[in-house]
Amino acid sequence: MLDRILLSRFRNHRETAVDGTAQFNLLVGENGAGKTNVLEAISLLSPGRGLRRAALADVPGQQFDGGFAVSASLMVPGNEPVRLGTGVTAERPGRRLVQVNGAEAPAVRLAEWLSIGWLTPAMDRLFVEGAGARRRFLDRMVMAMRPDHASHATRLENALRERNRLLSGEYAPDPRWLDAIESQLAEAGAMVAAARAELVEHLERTLTALPESPFARPSLAYQAGGPIEAEALARALRDGRPRERAAQRTLTGPHRDEILVTMAGKGAGKGQAAAECSTGEQKAMLIAITLAHSQLLEGGTEQRPRLLLLDEVAAHLDPLRREALFDRLRAGSAQVWLTGTELAPFEAIAAEAAIWEVSGGAVRRLD
Repeated sequence: MLDRILLSRFRNHRETAVDGTAQFNLLVGENGAGKTNVLEAISLLSPGRGLRRAALADVPGQQFDGGFAVSASLMVPGNEPVRLGTGVTAERPGRRLVQVNGAEAPAVRLAEWLSIGWLTPAMDRLFVEGAGARRRFLDRMVMAMRPDHASHATRLENALRERNRLLSGEYAPDPRWLDAIESQLAEAGAMVAAARAELVEHLERTLTALPESPFARPSLAYQAGGPIEAEALARALRDGRPRERAAQRTLTGPHRDEILVTMAGKGAGKGQAAAECSTGEQKAMLIAITLAHSQLLEGGTEQRPRLLLLDEVAAHLDPLRREALFDRLRAGSAQVWLTGTELAPFEAIAAEAAIWEVSGGAVRRLD
């Protein structure tokens, strides 16, 4: 688990230290106090742009000098603590720095040390927004199972960006250059697509095997945006050049993947697309997927420490669903961080949790 978490000039936190963590960690305070900022800081100890997907230059508080830093001690049983850190300097606010035990490292290396997942109120619209948000959600879950997924996804993104640049240029690109780019795109894309498809299959099996619960049970299916095999994807890219040159973008590949979510179980809503379900049912299905993924990790061979960041997740759950959520979280090994405006919804876990009051960017231990 993480302990001794330090935030410096992060959002509205000038200098914040969070010590003495537990499996359940509660951040309580008024709206705008800075609770979600703590979760966002923790989320940046993984590859990517964190739970808000903010530009690095927008993270430091306006009253600060343009740089920020986040660090934490990763407590690994039987081993010395590992110090993880990330941030930017005021001189180069767009360049992210990452350190592991004081040594500089690429951001993708963070996935080798720690698995972090999150649910935020902004994700309540996951099923009705564009497919890009669902792909990012899926990729975070894949990364928790396979740390190398971060590097494959980065290679795919870079190759796709370069191919699109060539396709949208004023002059027809050199076919030999496209061959080279498409070879990289197909190799990385096949790995990304195969990992996504495998995870969706495992999640669907896990969800199907779960006992009855207060949460609506979703059914998942993977829809590929192109061939999954590298050779077939490279061929599709090559054959599609004329059409994609006209469109000035790549139309085939894992960047077009989709995860299809429908209501499972019995009743009138069975088989209904998640986007057409009520907001409460969508929230319940999203939580169910997150819990199934957590259970899947418990049974796997990957033993990296795991964190779940749950922002305001209990606010709109009835007591029965809150109790079921806490029971499932308690049964797992993940360190859980929760936020709320008051303690009442967390009464069932308050006695075993570390609790902090957050106010105006300051954090005070309550227990």
